[in-house]
Amino acid sequence: MLGFLKNIFAAKPAPRSTRLVPVSLAPVRGRYDAATTTDENRRHWAAADNLSANAANQPNVRRVLRSRARYEVANNSYARGIVLTLANDTIGTGPRLQMMTDDDAGNSLIEDAFSQWADAIHLADRLRTMRMARAESGECFALLVANSLVDSPVKLDVRLIEADQVATPIPVIQPYPNGTVDGIVYDHHGNVVQYHILKSHPGDRWILTALQYDTVPASSVIHYYRVERPGQSRGIPEITPAIPLFAQLRRYTLAVIAAAETAADFAAVLYTDAPANGEADAVEPMDLVELERRMATVLPGGWKLGQVAAEQPATTYGEFKQQILNEIARCLNMPFNIAAGNSSGYNYASGRLDHQTYYKSIRVDQEQIGRIVLDHILQAWIDEAILIPDFLPQWLRNIPFRQLEHQWFWDGVEHVDPSKEATAQAVRLASNTTTLAYEYARQGRDWESELRQRGKEIALMEELGLPLPNTGTNTPQPPDTEGSDE
Repeated sequence: MLGFLKNIFAAKPAPRSTRLVPVSLAPVRGRYDAATTTDENRRHWAAADNLSANAANQPNVRRVLRSRARYEVANNSYARGIVLTLANDTIGTGPRLQMMTDDDAGNSLIEDAFSQWADAIHLADRLRTMRMARAESGECFALLVANSLVDSPVKLDVRLIEADQVATPIPVIQPYPNGTVDGIVYDHHGNVVQYHILKSHPGDRWILTALQYDTVPASSVIHYYRVERPGQSRGIPEITPAIPLFAQLRRYTLAVIAAAETAADFAAVLYTDAPANGEADAVEPMDLVELERRMATVLPGGWKLGQVAAEQPATTYGEFKQQILNEIARCLNMPFNIAAGNSSGYNYASGRLDHQTYYKSIRVDQEQIGRIVLDHILQAWIDEAILIPDFLPQWLRNIPFRQLEHQWFWDGVEHVDPSKEATAQAVRLASNTTTLAYEYARQGRDWESELRQRGKEIALMEELGLPLPNTGTNTPQPPDTEGSDE
């Protein structure tokens, strides 16, 4: 009984604490080799900065890049050829419009009228100029203006403006202190509302108009450039990484030529193996003797006749230039054989493999041109054309441009082996893995127009009694790729 009472009235043990006791942990330290500054890499990364896109592309920086890029394109044959090739491959003979509405007759009417207007203003030439300007200047501006001399019912014209001419003079900064980036005025949502276009090019000699400008609404200006960083408002030359390489290529070539010329300038030299003040006859040092062609002569006693060894160009001269040129073309996604205009070191397979990346880049450029440049031009052209009585279908007035289905055709890429490509195309069509529209689009042609033309040709051949082409339905065999790399 006493033991029971002791157990009841005995002090209960204190409950176990559930408080978490902090555990001392070693600090975690992350480290990247590329973020470590050492004595060896300090100079290499000395120019690295944390500037924003617009701060890094300040007007004075872009001015220097443009001037140097233009200098190389104007004086370096490789730079000139690369930029011209890029523009020709991207634009070709020019884009072609295909309307995709339900009105077939209206589609043909719009396409023909736009094509006639594009030829009248030389649109393809201006697009090639814009593509060259993006490569050597970083950007190009196109101003949509009215030109009464355009040989077309639609008097719309496209006037190109260099990047130097779109700028905000210093006295004009006050009205737009927070929304202007070197000639481009933004609203508080980041939309472009207007441009400041100088009345004369800064490189002209008209000093009195250097600070005079026009304020042009954004709807009348096309700004064509490549955005490489978020928040970037102005473009820099695409060949910017290659500018020092172009300079090195030219300096190396000139140095090799100078060394070869120096060695060739010495027709012959006199030398002796005798010691100074020895048995050889005395000869005036550095004296020049004019030699006549096809003659015999007698040398001073103890002297020999020799020539300077021509050691330039070295055996690695061509390889060095190829490597530099390959590095130059890489920033444009251009293979070496296109940049150099030389495919002697290529085989069939390697040539096609290198061209795939290049032509994918071309298609990306064409899509951007169609979306940024051509759609803007087409919208302005339709806005002007629908005001002309009985010129275009009237239903265009009731359809917003964004709902107007259309597409742009570009020149197709010629295949290295047309026979194999035609066979592969037939296999794809027979197996229903492609369509006529896609196959014709790859060649830059409208499938409907081509089929109508082909139908007319076959009908005329039947009328004239000419033999028709083979229209058998046998499925062709896939192309033989064996030995294709020879």
